[in-house]
Amino acid sequence: MPNADAPILITGANGFIGQHVCRYFAAQGHTVRAAVRTADRAVAATESVMVGDIGPQTQWEPALAGTRAVVHLAGRAHVINETTDDDPLSLFREVNVEGTRTLAQAAAAVGVERFVFVSSIGVNGDSGTFTEASPPAPHADYAVSKWEAEQALTEIADATGLAVTVVRPPLVYGPGAPGNFARLLRWVARGVPLPLANTNNRRSFVGVVNLADFLLRCVDHPAAMGELFLISDAEAISTTDLIRQMAAALDRSARLFPFPEPLLRAAGRIANRERLIDQLFGTLVVDAQKARDQLGWSPPQSLSAGLADVAQWYREYHA
Repeated sequence: MPNADAPILITGANGFIGQHVCRYFAAQGHTVRAAVRTADRAVAATESVMVGDIGPQTQWEPALAGTRAVVHLAGRAHVINETTDDDPLSLFREVNVEGTRTLAQAAAAVGVERFVFVSSIGVNGDSGTFTEASPPAPHADYAVSKWEAEQALTEIADATGLAVTVVRPPLVYGPGAPGNFARLLRWVARGVPLPLANTNNRRSFVGVVNLADFLLRCVDHPAAMGELFLISDAEAISTTDLIRQMAAALDRSARLFPFPEPLLRAAGRIANRERLIDQLFGTLVVDAQKARDQLGWSPPQSLSAGLADVAQWYREYHA
């Protein structure tokens, strides 16, 4: 009989998503064990355990002792200070593939009941409309490593019976979100004029509260075992609409003007900002119908409420 009071191990607990997931799980009354690389940041967890760098050498047994489930968020998302001699894909593989393999094997060996792996919608590709039936087509090295990690987990699940659930989210937003979302937030907050008045794209996002809620559903719901889920907020929106809603949450006016997309794409190539331009103008829609049908899940927080949380956080830390 599963012990509902046993800890849930959350890896990557010091990261943006990990901090929110720890806080959300704890608020729902669960015992949270946070696996962190270093003890440089407080985590809302019942207990924390330092595991050091993630890779094939990581010793997971102390962190896994007595746990009932693992939510694996830790991974290499960016290659910092890379040189022309570096092999970025090998660096991603060491952490995202071999590190995941080592953790899953250790979890299976000690009898962990559930293993929830947070992958990426990038496994499906950079643009289009995706469901769980869409074929994998990763382009970036990061996405390739996530797909290879998923395949490794399938092998381990088949060999050991470990109940693995894979979740592929799109861009995750919320208080403290890094990367291009943070950059766009700063521009809007500072009133920077943006050439994005007439984007005709549609993009799916997922609020970090919604993602945390779904991950908890995957830990507890029997129909999540052995499944893949694509997850997102209720609706996809254009970049123009996102900026307008972001500005409204910040009590700012959205300073938008039209500009030819081909010229912006050309400028993005010159400035090595092609990924940012693709996110601003490209369409990427996630169909989360399976999560609704199979797990009875719907996002608990709207986009406007999520952006209100972001705006409150921004005012507190950047006023």
